[in-house]
Amino acid sequence: MRPLQVWRALRREGVLGINGRNSNYTLRWNPRRFYPNVDDKLRTKDLCARAGIPTPLLLAVARHHFELRKLGPQLARLHDFVLKPAHGAMGNGILVIRGRDEGRFLTASGRSLLLGDLLYHAAGIISGLYALGGQPDFAMVEELLIVHPEMAAISTDGVPDIRVVVYRGAPAMAMTRLPTHRSGGRANIHQGAVAAGVDLGTGRTTHAIQQSRPITVHPDSGEPLIGREIPGFKDLLSIAVRAADETGLGYVGADLVVDAQRGPVLLEMNARPGLMVQLANRAGLLPRLRAIDRDWQADRSVDERLVLGMRIARATTGAGSAS
Repeated sequence: MRPLQVWRALRREGVLGINGRNSNYTLRWNPRRFYPNVDDKLRTKDLCARAGIPTPLLLAVARHHFELRKLGPQLARLHDFVLKPAHGAMGNGILVIRGRDEGRFLTASGRSLLLGDLLYHAAGIISGLYALGGQPDFAMVEELLIVHPEMAAISTDGVPDIRVVVYRGAPAMAMTRLPTHRSGGRANIHQGAVAAGVDLGTGRTTHAIQQSRPITVHPDSGEPLIGREIPGFKDLLSIAVRAADETGLGYVGADLVVDAQRGPVLLEMNARPGLMVQLANRAGLLPRLRAIDRDWQADRSVDERLVLGMRIARATTGAGSAS
């Protein structure tokens, strides 16, 4: 089935559009005063640390251009790491360093960079080149997370992540984004990464797309994409829900990675989660969001909300189906 046909089928079964998301969910459930909790990755990391939620280790920060003189020696001591903006969006400005070769830094895509190149990139980050609204930003350096062995065969040159949409404290829908050669090793759907829907109850992938077209095998490895189990998925859902609680937002996307050593780790949160998760799952969000509204109760525990999200996902399986 072609992408347009899939979207038309989903629309009949409760697909959430951009206008509906903005007016009925983002504006209604996400107070503007709480946006900095997710738009600023350093603040998100601090909130998570206080709540005992695992995030990538912070190795260095440069908030001003004069601090680049200190950042240089810090980077020179590292073998692998991620250099990223604190206020970036859609993965822009993220530079992944996977190793060293005779003093040069090797990126995930195989490029070779000098220390000066990294500092130039950090200067661009601080100047707001990749920030929301082009405002001055912070350059942050985090540990490089390692692909879990069970997911290595379905990702190329990068680390896959898992997006969980959390609504009013309950998980509503999830997908995993798998890097490819086309995406340059980045888990970015718009740049060519694969998106695979994940069943909330089983933690297994159900459907997959690349560039909005349904696929069944990874385009680089040829490995099957359907029926793959996401390791530690229940813990991953729990982290997503707990992190959403800390933000004060009612409709939020949580992005996580399953690290080979540490297990599920929260990367970042998003107050305006995209809607491609519906195409990846071949299911509309609206039936699930409305069911959460109907069954919502105050003071439910995290475990109770996980059960609620799983039950609703199971009950609405087939809503939005476009096979």
